[in-house]
Amino acid sequence: MADSRRYYKSKKITISFDPKLCTHVGECVRQLPTIFDVKKRPWINSEGADPDRIAEVIQCCPSGALEFERHDEGPQEVAPAVTTVTRSPDAPIYVRGNIEVRDKDGNLLRKATRVALCGCGRSKNKPFCDETHRKVNFYA
Repeated sequence: MADSRRYYKSKKITISFDPKLCTHVGECVRQLPTIFDVKKRPWINSEGADPDRIAEVIQCCPSGALEFERHDEGPQEVAPAVTTVTRSPDAPIYVRGNIEVRDKDGNLLRKATRVALCGCGRSKNKPFCDETHRKVNFYA
């Protein structure tokens, strides 16, 4: 999978976003519209709020499309002690934990604490969800 991650850096925190992984749940926009504003370009402002709050909201992103790296004394994201798998009613399978996603040959595709896997079988970005389930009206 080619890296499509984009970076938005400030002195205290770098926010990164991978549009290929985003499932548009919208927690970022709802919880922190001063940082995540889809009407602006760039749509992410890494200096518009306290880094603790930014990190808290980013960790609500179920797909892992949003990540952060702290440059101050604040904590980095830590994987939950227990890995959880949750089936969304509209198809994505959300996984949280210390995750390694590998292809059929064992090659590492992604190491993360949050991922959204395809639940409908039709994603063009398998094994990750690309929202194809919405186009084909698939519901789990």
